[in-house]
Amino acid sequence: MTIDPKALLRQMFDAAVARAMPERCVPPFLPKPPTGRTIVLGAGKAAATMAKAVEDHWSGNLTGLVVTRYGHRVPCKHVEVVEASHPVPDVAGREAAERILKMAQGLTAQDLVLCLISGGGSALLSLPAPGLTLQDKQAMNRALLKSGANIAEMNCVRKHLSAIKGGRLAAACYPAKVVTLTISDVPGDDPAVIASGPTVPDRTTFADARAILEKYGIKEPFAAIEHLRAARDETPKPGDPRLAKIETHLIAAPQESLVAAAEVAQAAGVTPVVLGDSLEGESRDVALVHAGIAGQVARHGQPGRAPCVLLSGGETTVTVRGKGRGGRNAEFLLALTVALNGHPNIYALAGDTDGVDGTEDNAGALVSPDTLTRATKRGLDAKSYLADNDGYSFFSALGDLVVTGPTLTNVNDFRAILITQ
Repeated sequence: MTIDPKALLRQMFDAAVARAMPERCVPPFLPKPPTGRTIVLGAGKAAATMAKAVEDHWSGNLTGLVVTRYGHRVPCKHVEVVEASHPVPDVAGREAAERILKMAQGLTAQDLVLCLISGGGSALLSLPAPGLTLQDKQAMNRALLKSGANIAEMNCVRKHLSAIKGGRLAAACYPAKVVTLTISDVPGDDPAVIASGPTVPDRTTFADARAILEKYGIKEPFAAIEHLRAARDETPKPGDPRLAKIETHLIAAPQESLVAAAEVAQAAGVTPVVLGDSLEGESRDVALVHAGIAGQVARHGQPGRAPCVLLSGGETTVTVRGKGRGGRNAEFLLALTVALNGHPNIYALAGDTDGVDGTEDNAGALVSPDTLTRATKRGLDAKSYLADNDGYSFFSALGDLVVTGPTLTNVNDFRAILITQ
């Protein structure tokens, strides 16, 4: 190849992120200004940049409030931006959610509520249901994050412990028109799952939430468990008249970002093979499958002939058993490193398109044919680090972390495995 494999992988990752930037994808979906007021409400890692894109292209007056993750603020003139904690909610997120719910109330049929929703919004827009505390929500979030539950399962539980998720925000806006612009970070791009669907009908039930906790053996906090058992106030369902005037537009999604990466590969003379935009499962198990396919390409030229890059998106999970550091992408790459065992012609990059892998300061990391050799020279045993869920420390010691800072968008995980010959 005439291009540096690591440089090409980084170019593909950057292209995937760029395709989902709000300044590109928000303007085409903006509705016409109403005869009444326009209120901008939103939550997620891209909420501030989405609000800025609205302001830059809006012809009428507007006010509003959005909540985003710490470090993801951008300056806005008319829409207030509040920062809060992710993935475990905090007081700032609770207070912002309470204010957002109040702003949604008392509107008329001539008013427009423009909701800006992106990944991370479920933790950021955290308003406990009556009878629950923020501490209850925090404890449940921590338990779910460690359990290995997928994002749809986690958000089902979150909806039924919330006063604002699962369509409740849209119900509060009635009779105003609600237009939601959403950037997907979930497998399948279901708006009801993205940020726990605050403005769309919810098909899940309290019974579904209880079944998820039973599946993963989650038995605390007691108040949250009792709330789910009582099942007193279901989320708004399809057909609810309060949600009759909602519009929901998916403005950016993982598949589009994979296409952008594929275009970069093709321009470099590399055959792209998209394995899927919604892959789920334990990170280390998904890594084994990817390693197997990469080996098939290297040995047999299928499903693509080298030079070839395998591209995939979605959201894997990590069942935490160790005490190490690292998100699901570092876990994936460490398991991939072990499985490839120093294959001479395979490189890889995996990263979260929001720039934060889990709770660390990296987006992801890079793997090259000499990763294991360099690790051995430094006294690093890859299998031991994997057993301790410590992918971050492993790749940090090698200088192979990918650090971007907050990208201010989020279309979930990006994985690229490059087979050079």
